[in-house]
Amino acid sequence: MNSGQLVENEYSGGFATYVREAGDVNLIEELEISLHAFIKFVQNIPMDKFDYRYAAGKWTIKDIIQHIIDTERIFAYRALRFSRFDKTPLQSFEENDYAANTNAGGRSIQDLLTELSAVRHANLLFYKSLSEEQLKAIGTASNNQISVRALGFVIIGHQKHHQKVFEERYL
Repeated sequence: MNSGQLVENEYSGGFATYVREAGDVNLIEELEISLHAFIKFVQNIPMDKFDYRYAAGKWTIKDIIQHIIDTERIFAYRALRFSRFDKTPLQSFEENDYAANTNAGGRSIQDLLTELSAVRHANLLFYKSLSEEQLKAIGTASNNQISVRALGFVIIGHQKHHQKVFEERYL
């Protein structure tokens, strides 16, 4: 399943940015490929950059990696709920509150990447387990309609977005 196969009603609002950012890729393949590419990219960042802030009040690279982990967990939880045909609308979350309540700065970069890898591998197995009907299931999150499969592309696009931020503002 490629993102180009998504239909108009499968995602809206801010989710569209991340679906576009994922590109026209195979969902299962890109969940794995993008993880390995991101880990390799991060491992090539100079050590003195991981706690760097490009401006006062901005997140560090460690903070952003923790944000990617937290956000992927939230998107996967939404996908789980919708894949089980739970129609309960799900609230948005305040990313700055989450970021303010982590210990990302006290963790090693390897620890963060190991956690990201574990979360992604769990989500990869989850997505592989779904039927076509489950992948196409739609729910409401953050007051926007989104399908389970679109959420998979959002996970990929969100990670790619932040990698671009690293390149443009941190390196």
